[in-house]
Amino acid sequence: MKLYPLKFNPILKERLWGGTKLKTVLDKPIESDITGESWELSAVKGDVSIVANGDLKGSSLQDLITTYSDDLLGKSVVDRFGYEFPILIKFIDAKQDLSIQLHPNDELAKERHDSFGKTEMWYVMDANPEANLIVGFNRDVTKKVYQENLKNDTLLELLNYERVKEGDTFFINTGKIHAIGAGVLLAEIQQTSDVTYRVFDFNRRDRNGNLRELHTELALDAMDYSKKDDFKVDYNTQLDTINTMVDCPYFKTNSLHLTKSLNQDLGNRDSFTILMCVGGSAEIANEHGTASIKKGETILVPANSKTLNINTSNAKLLEVTI
Repeated sequence: MKLYPLKFNPILKERLWGGTKLKTVLDKPIESDITGESWELSAVKGDVSIVANGDLKGSSLQDLITTYSDDLLGKSVVDRFGYEFPILIKFIDAKQDLSIQLHPNDELAKERHDSFGKTEMWYVMDANPEANLIVGFNRDVTKKVYQENLKNDTLLELLNYERVKEGDTFFINTGKIHAIGAGVLLAEIQQTSDVTYRVFDFNRRDRNGNLRELHTELALDAMDYSKKDDFKVDYNTQLDTINTMVDCPYFKTNSLHLTKSLNQDLGNRDSFTILMCVGGSAEIANEHGTASIKKGETILVPANSKTLNINTSNAKLLEVTI
């Protein structure tokens, strides 16, 4: 089988805080008015992506990894992660504030959950006026101060709020307390992990009247209590070229705002390439096939592709590799 650019069926998730922007803005096939997440590319057990296009339509991402391994992922990726897909790609619509949360690092996640940690990044695609993200503390705190504020229901007084607009990008390393605020639609790129420590949920109840589980004790040793300004990503926005956004041990993300076609030589790239379309549309081709992409869609370009041709007159893309 000659591996071509692969599209996958979205895995749609209802969430207490979800809304309708995944349908109205990104044209996802949803009927619920509380759909919060569209998992675009996932090998998380129980939520494995299924190919939507071409001769491999109906195949699961995990089956493709087992069958094509190095050709799909890249030898260096297989050497590092084996047959586990290391990235989870989502679009997230927050009609309400998400819970205040954080994620453990690799060591804690392995010890406690036999999982990867969860380093992630956000790219804001749409934001209501006055919409915010919570990222980190607004001052240095201690574990004791944090616990006292949590107990007294005054945790929000310690948190740093960031007003956001389209194009704003944030890097959320493990241990950093954070939350997506109401009115924000964003693209999320993260390590393959579903481990989240929820510490405050605004005392909300689910449709059955129950409070959601909190992970108060687990979070204490996973949290970074210091105030840091390392989260806002400052990146170039030059047209028709590749602009570096994030380069961390778990993924590398570039921004491409194209007004004309772009051809890349991938001969020396020993990794798959993920393209998330955050604006406009394009045709994505390698030497074995072509797939269309529009705002709100994602394509996986196999690692053995020698060329990557993006044919467009207007497209905003996030390019993700390992």
